Amino acid sequence: TGHPLSTLAGHTGPVNDAIFSSDGFRIVTASDDGTARVWDATSGNLLATLTGPGGEVRQAMFSPDGKLIVTAGADHTPRVWNAESGHVSAILVGHAGVVFNAAFSPDGKRIVTASDDHTARLWDAETGALQATLIGHGRVVYQAAFSPDGKHIVTASWDQTARLWDAASGHLLATL
Repeated sequence: TGHPLSTLAGHTGPVNDAIFSSDGFRIVTASDDGTARVWDATSGNLLATLTGPGGEVRQAMFSPDGKLIVTAGADHTPRVWNAESGHVSAILVGHAGVVFNAAFSPDGKRIVTASDDHTARLWDAETGALQATLIGHGRVVYQAAFSPDGKHIVTASWDQTARLWDAASGHLLATL
């Protein structure tokens, strides 16, 4: 019908991102107000507020199994959250700039992040341990994503290139 089923209200700043969990029962939103929020997709009720140390939250994403959420934003430290409890399970420390994007691997075991520090980084989703730093772009890396089989990573940069990386080793395979 095009009519809203519910309004997800409560953020006090612009909402930068909104995405469904893989089962379609929850939604996570990310906002300039420094929070991500988890909502019941049927009722629109707020289930959890994920609050970090500060700064805008640019993006939030559920893991493929819906058990974790990763957030990325202005404070340089993406966080992994337990999607049920809303507690931080890992802090991904290492970027020196705004983190624009974070994405889970198809199996949910790894996370790739993209930052204005000109790098993308590969992390263990459970422990938060840094596995590789993808270096080669000359400007902001705005987007990073895994291939459907999890074997490759593609990054997109303001340096007018995209790059293809081996997800196991972090080695550059091609500059597009």
